[in-house]
Amino acid sequence: MKLYLMQHALAYPAEESAERPLNPAGIDQAKTAARGIKRFGLGFDLIVTSPKRRSHQTAALVAEGVRYPYSDILTTETVLPNQSSQGLLELLKKEPTANKILVVGHLPHLAMLASDLMQGGELLIENAGLTCFDISDLDTPGSKSARLEFHLTAEQLAH
Repeated sequence: MKLYLMQHALAYPAEESAERPLNPAGIDQAKTAARGIKRFGLGFDLIVTSPKRRSHQTAALVAEGVRYPYSDILTTETVLPNQSSQGLLELLKKEPTANKILVVGHLPHLAMLASDLMQGGELLIENAGLTCFDISDLDTPGSKSARLEFHLTAEQLAH
């Protein structure tokens, strides 16, 4: 399974909007990321997102850019900022036919998930960047079954 991680694109600060939707720069950033993903020839069997507006908007813009059906986006609280990575991994086990999964979420959740997959270590996950892990075994806790394939910033996706 290929697991792709993306932090939502740039959003308004909480002081400006409690819902924190994407700001105009974030909308452009998500669309640019989608074009980069398409240019790299990547596609997804499943897109999973947090219910928070900024994350869902990012997922929707990426889905549109790679021609993934908007109605098939899976919205789940397991991707909320302070959730454990285990809840998401358990959810993914229930999707055996999904071999290429994009998770659009938040920090610190995505950083903790990446660290768990790497069994320690840290990745600087940035807005609208894309990180890919190749996971051979979700069922064996503590196994070294995940391999980091790439880690791209939004700027790298744009070029």
